[in-house]
Amino acid sequence: MARVAVTGSSGKLGRAVVDHLVEQGWDVVALDRAPSPRADVVSSVVDLTDFGQAVEAMSAIDDRYDGVDALVHLAAIPAPGLRPNAATFANNMTASYNTYAAALRAGVRKIVWASSETVLGLPFDEPPPYVPVDEEYPPRPNSTYSLVKTLEEELGRQLCRWHPDLSMLGLRFSNVMYPEDYAHFPAYDADPQLRKWNLWAYIDARDGAQAVRRALDHDSVGADVFIIANADTVMSRPNDVLLDEVFPDVPRTRPVGAHETLLSIDKARRVLGYEPEHTWRTEVVEH
Repeated sequence: MARVAVTGSSGKLGRAVVDHLVEQGWDVVALDRAPSPRADVVSSVVDLTDFGQAVEAMSAIDDRYDGVDALVHLAAIPAPGLRPNAATFANNMTASYNTYAAALRAGVRKIVWASSETVLGLPFDEPPPYVPVDEEYPPRPNSTYSLVKTLEEELGRQLCRWHPDLSMLGLRFSNVMYPEDYAHFPAYDADPQLRKWNLWAYIDARDGAQAVRRALDHDSVGADVFIIANADTVMSRPNDVLLDEVFPDVPRTRPVGAHETLLSIDKARRVLGYEPEHTWRTEVVEH
């Protein structure tokens, strides 16, 4: 089995990624400041802002494992406003640099990491340039958290320039949800302003995990980024009604389906073969 290190393995997305990769036959090493809840994976408590710990985690820890073949980097303070801005910057930027540098020293040449929908300009208090939004316009970070994600994307491009055999795929994940979160979705219809901040998008953690696995399986070199969202919005109200009310002056580059995601996943579908398998529209009935 190929061995993959997953940082942030105990986080909301990380737990789903570890579960999915184990199910798909990967040998997973779970790395986080909190131990993995799974007893059947190698787990180590690691502070990735400490370069020495990052180097050891990517190379080997005693006799528990000997190196890794790939890296999935999800570890971060996961959203704006959870910590003071300088602390968010220091933690997330340092952890990413340390982890990538340590992985490269250990010979890893396949890296998948969590970028963020926020680089698209979230929150959309300033309207997006067009809808559906895609990967074709430059990042528009509007928070320190998003600024770090933007810098990480550039870091990936430059590291791939230094190492022509390196593959670094950044996944711009939407707002991660679990099935138990879906009971709240019907209430969003009452006020479309509540979720306009990300164009009413979301990502089921299980589909986020699928995207990670497809990125790991993708045969490529160089750096690239992909928007990863579910195929639909969080709303029952149709997109044309929502856009007419909330973003009436934003150009629409093509007709959009009634509930089609406005964070375009066309590139992820075309390049990675990503196809969401879950929707709140069936899950909310079951829960």
